[in-house]
Amino acid sequence: MFWPMLAVALGFCGIAVLGILAIRVFLEAQRLGRQVAATTERINRAAEDLEHAATRLAATGNTLP
Repeated sequence: MFWPMLAVALGFCGIAVLGILAIRVFLEAQRLGRQVAATTERINRAAEDLEHAATRLAATGNTLP
């Protein structure tokens, strides 16, 4: 009777460890997703700033003789 109980206990411990690891992976994936979203917004802002600067530069270039 000892060995079946030990097998059940070890199986439960294994499932508990896998559950904890799954939660950690889920939280890290969420954190990575937030970082990607923030970086994407920063890149979009930089692209808009570059577009505005290029428009002003082109306007300045058109006024030169």
